[in-house]
Amino acid sequence: MTGLRWGILATGGIAGAFASDLRAAGLDLVAVGSRSQESADAFAARFDIAHAHPSYEALAADPDVDIIYISTPHPMHHENARLALEHGKHVLVEKPFMLTHGEAADVQQLAAERGLLAMEAMWTRYLPHMIRAREIIAAGTLGEIRSVAADHSQLLPSDPTHRLNALELGGGALLDLAIYPLSFIWDVLGAPTSIQAVARLIETGADAEVATVMTHAGGAISTSLSSSRTAGPNTAVVLGTEARIEIERFFWSPSVLRVIDPDGTVIEEFDGRLDETGGRGMQFEALAAERLVRDGILGGDILPLDDTVAIMGMLDEIRRQIGVRYPSEDATVDAEVRHG
Repeated sequence: MTGLRWGILATGGIAGAFASDLRAAGLDLVAVGSRSQESADAFAARFDIAHAHPSYEALAADPDVDIIYISTPHPMHHENARLALEHGKHVLVEKPFMLTHGEAADVQQLAAERGLLAMEAMWTRYLPHMIRAREIIAAGTLGEIRSVAADHSQLLPSDPTHRLNALELGGGALLDLAIYPLSFIWDVLGAPTSIQAVARLIETGADAEVATVMTHAGGAISTSLSSSRTAGPNTAVVLGTEARIEIERFFWSPSVLRVIDPDGTVIEEFDGRLDETGGRGMQFEALAAERLVRDGILGGDILPLDDTVAIMGMLDEIRRQIGVRYPSEDATVDAEVRHG
């Protein structure tokens, strides 16, 4: 097999962006599944996809599909990933991987039992400027890394019924926005040894702003700020004893990276932006997924599934501290109490 045959589960905006990038990269997109035939047909016509399925179950059962990209809202990721894995399909699940650590651990176990790839679609990890950042850090150019700071703030809809503000849909700044700086911090510094989080909650109970201060191995400190109600600089900085890395606005997407020494001299500038033919940049995670399957590295490497699951645990702890619970968590507890 020279490449995997891709299916896309759901037809929303992020699914369209992913499909466009698959086409830009020349990857084999063969099927789409939606909750209606009309929606599946429209998406298939838009991206020249051979198979349009009127249900997620039909997509999962399609023998011509090897891997499924799951693009539904956060609370559906667990059910959808299990469906695909149970039908023998590899899965690339849009971030955040799941709603909770428990769901993530369950999917990890099922993927391991079936010998399949389960991977979080944290596309930032696979972008050229992020790969270069890891190379610079590994080479010791920065010296000892003492801190990382990153933010992700956008002025998004304030309608309480919008998905971003609805707890029943996993709404809030944490899972939609903060996942980017928090995953970046983990990538550079590893797991936190302590977590302090604060937030401002809105009338729906979702977090509109969330900030963290964490410590890491060796005493390094990280800070993050994310908001769905304000437009911020959206940059990232890695501070070392010998130099620093600065990543320009929208650090989580194709961007410009600079290495700067203590006196302000730019040692290196790496332009990771893509031209109009390069797509959005989601193709890099798809190419990584194909490589992992080809090489039999089903636990991942740039973003190991162990890390994805552990990051979900970090997010659970942040939510505990800021007082955010999703309705599905309470439903699970109620069911466990009823059934003992």
